[in-house]
Amino acid sequence: MNIEKARFNMIEQQIRPWNVLDKDILDMLIVVKRENYFPQDQKTLAFFDTELPLPDGSKAMSPKLEARIVQELGLKKQESVLLIGAASGYLAALLSSMSSHVTVLETSLVLKELAEKNLAADGVRNVSVLLADGLSGQHTGSYDVIVVAGAVEAVPDTLKKQLNIGGRLLAIVGRLPVMHAELITRSADAAYDTRSVFDTVVAAAPGAVPSSQFKF
Repeated sequence: MNIEKARFNMIEQQIRPWNVLDKDILDMLIVVKRENYFPQDQKTLAFFDTELPLPDGSKAMSPKLEARIVQELGLKKQESVLLIGAASGYLAALLSSMSSHVTVLETSLVLKELAEKNLAADGVRNVSVLLADGLSGQHTGSYDVIVVAGAVEAVPDTLKKQLNIGGRLLAIVGRLPVMHAELITRSADAAYDTRSVFDTVVAAAPGAVPSSQFKF
């Protein structure tokens, strides 16, 4: 398999058609090698429009979704990022290449260790991966950008409060079969502007607890 041809096809046939047109993002997808974040038997599949299985039984996001998330955030090099969900470490690597530092919170020890291993092997030094539930409110901090790598039925207020003024939070909100990516911008101490940026369907975020389907 010609890896660079596969990468080119991924960008031109999957990612561009999904409205990822920012040149900096497209250039980054060439530099940050997606195949480095998957085992040998999945390297050729890393460029497919699919969600690859991870060792803990969950799945990695598709490459077009990861690229679209990064584009919607409009990252600046001096910004700090909080990522909920490590997966294989690839999304953290993308975010880290366009920001000053990425803190990753992951509930699975298997994925924490996998992401750390992949990031270290790829020479990424501005990412910290912590074993923590990012949606519970137990972890607190102050960030310019927050990304929830998975679906939630609602974005916790405790997470929104960790945004700096002018900060952005992207989460996929809803339940099957209807989900959409929300981009939340903190405009003042207690003011948030929310807009829907695209529709998609993904598995629940690490630590997300679905609300009851029943009402009493």
